[in-house]
Amino acid sequence: MRIEDFRNQTPRFAPEDYFAGRTRAWGLFLDRFGGLRRQFVVDIAGIWDPGLRHLILDESFRYDDGSTETRTWTLRRHDGGRYEGWAGDVIGAAHGRCLGNAFHWRYALAVPMGGRTVKLAFDDWMFLQPGGVLLNRATVSKWGLDVGTVSIAYSKTAEGDAEIAAASGVTAAPAQGPVADSLRTRRSAAE
Repeated sequence: MRIEDFRNQTPRFAPEDYFAGRTRAWGLFLDRFGGLRRQFVVDIAGIWDPGLRHLILDESFRYDDGSTETRTWTLRRHDGGRYEGWAGDVIGAAHGRCLGNAFHWRYALAVPMGGRTVKLAFDDWMFLQPGGVLLNRATVSKWGLDVGTVSIAYSKTAEGDAEIAAASGVTAAPAQGPVADSLRTRRSAAE
């Protein structure tokens, strides 16, 4: 697949529009043999700062085994639908492009596994569907060999959106919490 193949597909997808506010997603990881290894739910709080062209995503994962995990992404939008992204467990930067209803990006993630940390490469595709559902499929590989697939379905949540208040110059920003604090710190540093 090439991102250009989706140029004329609708609805148009822009991560900063979709993820501003609150989003919930349900996902699973299938190993390379098709075996279900893990299921999860993730709640996401997002802030888009048009001045900095930054999208901050605070993700809270709950896995089927009862474990939890958090990740905070910072995505920066560049011209031409290009994006860069960073998170604490991302090795280097994620790079991607958005066109039509699709978003394609690649990154390497440091994943704890069996008492050590393993570097896994993600080839990640997202497709916005009519009605606001976002479908995500990522091929996961190690040393160039596929180890599995992550599939996720995202949905905007009405609950909690009423509590989201705009902070000065920011779209759909929670008034309190780690995402709002992170954005305020970044804005102060930029000024």
